Amino acid sequence: MNNFMEIAVQEALKGIRKKEGGPFGAVIVKDGEIISVGNNQVILTNDPTAHAEIVAIRRASEKLGRFDLSDCEIYTTCEPCPMCYSAIHWAKIPIMYYGASRDDAAEIGFDDKYLYDVLQGLITDEKLMSKQIERSECLIPFKLYDEDQEKKLY
Repeated sequence: MNNFMEIAVQEALKGIRKKEGGPFGAVIVKDGEIISVGNNQVILTNDPTAHAEIVAIRRASEKLGRFDLSDCEIYTTCEPCPMCYSAIHWAKIPIMYYGASRDDAAEIGFDDKYLYDVLQGLITDEKLMSKQIERSECLIPFKLYDEDQEKKLY
């Protein structure tokens, strides 16, 4: 078994034993060295975003002191949900290895099909009402940010 995936599995098992969240673990690696690990901590933290990949990304960013993880790779025990996939993208991680599939996760109650279908435009989101309001006022910070010559893009 791949050593890094084995550690991701151990993280998932640790989280299950401690009743911290679902059966998910992740490891972030840079130059063959582990930078961070994470397991699902949704129940532990009451934070619906505390998925294993998010926890590992937050820890890696803190440890490295930067948000750009483009020199890292991630090992995760399951194909990421749309939120985690997006976070991996925003962290600029170029390589992802995953074990179980989203279908495997759906079989035990972690079904992201609805989100995938909404994001692909296959269905209309009927679970979240969304209305645009106060656009002109909300563009004020955008304008200030755009004009800032010292801003750091990410």
